[in-house]
Amino acid sequence: MPNIIEFTDIEAPELAVYRPQRETQLLHWYEPDTGVFLAESPKVIERALRGGYKPMSILCERRDITGEAADVIKSAGVPVYTSDSATITELTGFKLIRGAICAMRRRPLPVPEELCRGARRIAVLENVVNPTNVGAIFRSAAALGIEAVLLTDTCSDPLYRRSSRVSMGTVFQVPWTYMRGALTDTELLHGMGFKTAAMALVDDSVDIDDGQLNSEERLAVILGAEGDGLSEQTISAADYTICIPMSNEVDSLNVAAASAVAFWQVCRGKQ
Repeated sequence: MPNIIEFTDIEAPELAVYRPQRETQLLHWYEPDTGVFLAESPKVIERALRGGYKPMSILCERRDITGEAADVIKSAGVPVYTSDSATITELTGFKLIRGAICAMRRRPLPVPEELCRGARRIAVLENVVNPTNVGAIFRSAAALGIEAVLLTDTCSDPLYRRSSRVSMGTVFQVPWTYMRGALTDTELLHGMGFKTAAMALVDDSVDIDDGQLNSEERLAVILGAEGDGLSEQTISAADYTICIPMSNEVDSLNVAAASAVAFWQVCRGKQ
């Protein structure tokens, strides 16, 4: 039987991890050891558990203990703190999505060479700071066959609550890690055997369905932030610059939407 703990005191020390705070505070919760993240909604919690992440506790609205959250509560095997919706909203500062959130321990991240060993199609995110975009990109990566994601250290954290929720938990399925620095390390990518394809609106861009591009044995698709896009240094160092053909005088797509189009095209026949 799960250990269900009713509470009314939102200042209780065991609930500290659920109180309003910056994501970076959770990241450094056990510093110098790995930190904590919050997985929100039963589906996201379930995928985190299947991905091998260790739960610490669950916060769940009383009405959902025997509802949508029942299965993850049973499989997590950790204390479940519960109260009514109003008390939990007062504790967290927001209304829970589907009534459950789980505090989990982070894991040490692998180095890029280990992560990408054997991969044929990977994505690289450079300075993508919007957590919603990061989550949506991971969802497309999981659905369309991208085998790993590398992020520059200026990107939003894939384990941030909003990122993991938008991704529908796929941040726990697609292997990922950080590259060092704010810019894409194309030398590292080339050293691992990847040709690099930077998504950018420049004069010498090739269409996303270019035959030579899609015949590459190992390919890293590099995407940049909204507005600024990729750095000139990354674009100039890439083997290809690629673009998606547009109609109606539209010049570009949101980076998350563009990632879905690019991933579908470059992964066709490569899984």
